[in-house]
Amino acid sequence: MHTVTAWSTTAQADIENSEILLERKILDYTYQFYNTGDSLWIVALMPENGKIAFRTAFAMNSCFEVVNLFDDDDTTVFVLDSRLGSYEVRVNFPDKSSPLLHYTTTFKANIPLMIPFWPRDIIPLTENGTIENTSGKIHMEQFGSRSGLIFASITKPKTGSFFYFQNLTSLSEYCEATETESKNTVGGNWPEIGFQLPITDKLPLPADKTFTISDAYILLENEIVEETLAICEHFLNNLVKIYKVLQQPRIEYHNWPEIAQNVLRDLSQNKGAWTQKNGIPYLNAYLCDYETPAESMVQLAVLSPYNEYEKWNGEKHSLYDDLINGLPAFYDPKINCINRWLPALADKLDNSEEQKKEMVMDSWYLHHPLMNLARLALHGDKTAKKLLLDSIDYAIKIAHHFKYEWPVFYDMETLKIIKKETAPGKGGERDVAGAYAHLMLLVLKVTKEKRYLNEAEKAAKKLILLGVEILYQANNTAFAAGALLELYKITNKKLYLEISYTCLSGLFKNIQLYDCRYGFGKNYTNFFSIFPLNDAPYTAAYEELEVYAALSEYLIQAKDVAILPSLKTLIPEFIKYAVNRIAYYYPPLLPKEMLTEEVKTGELQPDLWVPLEDLYNGWEQSGQVGQEVYGAGMAFGIVPRQYIKINEAFLIFIDYPHEFTKRGKSVTIHLDGDKDMSCNLKILKVADSKIEMKVLQENEILKPHKKNLKMHEYEISGQSSVKIEW
Repeated sequence: MHTVTAWSTTAQADIENSEILLERKILDYTYQFYNTGDSLWIVALMPENGKIAFRTAFAMNSCFEVVNLFDDDDTTVFVLDSRLGSYEVRVNFPDKSSPLLHYTTTFKANIPLMIPFWPRDIIPLTENGTIENTSGKIHMEQFGSRSGLIFASITKPKTGSFFYFQNLTSLSEYCEATETESKNTVGGNWPEIGFQLPITDKLPLPADKTFTISDAYILLENEIVEETLAICEHFLNNLVKIYKVLQQPRIEYHNWPEIAQNVLRDLSQNKGAWTQKNGIPYLNAYLCDYETPAESMVQLAVLSPYNEYEKWNGEKHSLYDDLINGLPAFYDPKINCINRWLPALADKLDNSEEQKKEMVMDSWYLHHPLMNLARLALHGDKTAKKLLLDSIDYAIKIAHHFKYEWPVFYDMETLKIIKKETAPGKGGERDVAGAYAHLMLLVLKVTKEKRYLNEAEKAAKKLILLGVEILYQANNTAFAAGALLELYKITNKKLYLEISYTCLSGLFKNIQLYDCRYGFGKNYTNFFSIFPLNDAPYTAAYEELEVYAALSEYLIQAKDVAILPSLKTLIPEFIKYAVNRIAYYYPPLLPKEMLTEEVKTGELQPDLWVPLEDLYNGWEQSGQVGQEVYGAGMAFGIVPRQYIKINEAFLIFIDYPHEFTKRGKSVTIHLDGDKDMSCNLKILKVADSKIEMKVLQENEILKPHKKNLKMHEYEISGQSSVKIEW
């Protein structure tokens, strides 16, 4: 038996003893509305007689009087009065093909109010008995600033499942006025679950102003989902259904080619980005951090995307040679592998953190620089290829030693485990097996040796039992998803495709699917952000870039695979918002007051085009970790993926993943994705020219919705073909 609070223990009896105000039948589901005095409830009756109740409004220390009830085929509106203020609850069913319930509640207080408590808004009901005796399984719920959702199955009585989504964008005015936050607002303990309005402990809710205090979407299902694959598929499908009816924020375009040039200039000229050893320059991990030795991951994290950018741009710069020439010094003959730390500077390690010791390796750090070496090797770099092949057997040796289950930290010489688990009972770095599989498939492409395919398969099979908690670090999980998709294409073993879906579910439950418009968060668009770790309090530049790049590649690899339709909505939409959002990691685009003055590592220079590591929602200042030099490759990674060079006079920008062919005086762009969604295409004039351009979608001429001397802007639907002629 579960324990419940006083606000829920009588809820079922209160509902049963109240009259039905209204009843609506949507498909096989019936929705009944009740005023129980201090609450307005919607009770959903499931096809198999299960019941679940949603509290749309709470009168606090008062009772409701229904002063008006409006109902038509589209919307039901309840106007409620209490001694403390007035409420309006608007209910509709926005998707005619599903029983998707949506309600929005607003409140206007009569006097300024402190709100020290608010009950959760979901309670499972029973035919007989009490809610304390119900049982359920919560598959996913909000953590920190992630999406305000809960996905659960009611197992006693066997009722079905529900997907609840609170649109936290709508809560921004409330949070701004009361200096509260929308973090951790959706969750709870069974049977009292759902959304809880943030309590006010600093400022009261002002009087005589209307605030939205709930904006909820609910999808009900008969099925009780138990297996990992079913959980993931239902989660992704339900998320898409709600995403399609959400009001999404407008897209803000950033001139990435210009940003890339700013970054290249500042990286090259700012001495705070560099250190030297034996006359060779190395990038610091953080701006002006001269105490920490150079790291191989840092050099390659900038070099690999810069290599892509240089090939796109067609112009040489000394940055490439500076970085590639420094790489051989990271090779450590003691282990026959490149080391994390530059061996010649290892004596500078101060042991201030677990990993800041000469031979201590953070498991994912071993594979990451090797991945980038493989990418450079595939682009023809001989230095990178030699370092990769000289190091890869060590990585395989480590995989065998740990049986494809990596700890957090280990000694690179003795292989002794220094830290086994991320937290007690949570295991090590779970998704490293997927990153390792990705590395092995890259080396397979470099060498054509089948042993690397065998290694990839052995590692991939270790991911089977991890379930929806597969994510340790978002970029590793994204690489894992792509590797599993490739393994499916190579072997035709459907298991790999299914684990790939698990990885993607792990990513999409770790996103922020709302726009925080309060505190410092209102200074930049943060809709569709992804967090680097399950428990990270901030989003991070480098990890976001890598997830963006990995998911861009995922869709390209999936063009001949019948992947879940939900992924063809979510992945392109994530990419669209990432391209137009992550520019805000560059501090010149942010107001100085939202940047911290106390930096953990190095210095913060607000006018420098080197990204912050950390962006926070709400009331916390950003840049607390430092200015992340190794994230500076962000612009270099975006430009070649989203811009098509026509000639010296014109660029084409498109913020969906795409493929294109160029013939004579035309470019044909092929988009995947969802035909119900749209993306932005821009023709950018970068030099004086009188060339006229014509845009056709599915052979119909498109007119720009915005046009000036420098740019023509178009809206393009997903899953289409666009031809541009000049």
